[in-house]
Amino acid sequence: MRASAVLPTTEIGNDPVVIRDYAQALESVGCDDLVIYDEVLLSDPDKVPGIEGDFLYYTLRNPFHEAFVLLGFLAAVTKKMTLGTSVLVAPMRETALIAKQAAEIDVLSQGRMRLGLGLGWNKYAYQGVGEDFHNRGRRLDEQVAVMRALWTNKTVSFKGNWHHLTHSGLSPLPVQRPIPVWFGGGAPRAIERIARLGDGWFPEVESPNADMEQRLSRLRQLAKDAGRNPADIGIEGKIRVSTTPEGKWAEYVTGWRRLGATHVSMDTMAAGFKSPDDHVRAIEKLVKLVKAKG
Repeated sequence: MRASAVLPTTEIGNDPVVIRDYAQALESVGCDDLVIYDEVLLSDPDKVPGIEGDFLYYTLRNPFHEAFVLLGFLAAVTKKMTLGTSVLVAPMRETALIAKQAAEIDVLSQGRMRLGLGLGWNKYAYQGVGEDFHNRGRRLDEQVAVMRALWTNKTVSFKGNWHHLTHSGLSPLPVQRPIPVWFGGGAPRAIERIARLGDGWFPEVESPNADMEQRLSRLRQLAKDAGRNPADIGIEGKIRVSTTPEGKWAEYVTGWRRLGATHVSMDTMAAGFKSPDDHVRAIEKLVKLVKAKG
């Protein structure tokens, strides 16, 4: 099982030296993977009605670095960690450009890119970039097909509902052909999509509980029904420090391992840490738990 960290985007700040030092410190303590959250347009919750609860986190109240620019920077200052998105709101973006940017990160990192994709929740952000919020799930399926074709072929011709390519391709191609595509979400349609198309899943569930076990059982059965080996689908469990006491961390690591997780990530945001070093120390504890038990 691999130890993963979520970049504390809302707390890391804008100093590139701090971001560099944080990423390199994670590598030094043995962290295997670093993922970043993604938002493009952020709504003002004081003026846009209906944004409440956890969704307030993804508004103008918090900063979000642009995903691919940040990943390019991280590729230059790290050597070993897998770098990825958890998750990129793909239907808000032009598909060939996502494929090109992900391929470039994979080239610059020498094969360390992991592309997590999701649908997003903010209809106003979709409106702002001129994309349809209501068909985003169907478009995502087609986006994945287009991207995988572009990552694995010199030239591609493709005719779908939203994409039309004629003898076109990417140069350079990525190191990984194709780049691993993971998905977020937890709704029944999301699980069905992961079973058909996913190399892995970022569950929204924060606890390796009975509900999560049932969802994984459903995912694995759907994967078999689709003619796939369920073992080929990675699972990244999560420990959120702000809601999970340190005394529970070992229990959660054990629980995620029991459920067959391939990764466990730690989200250190909103936990009251005062410095990047505090975040790194928490991640180091996770790394020791993961490595000690497996």
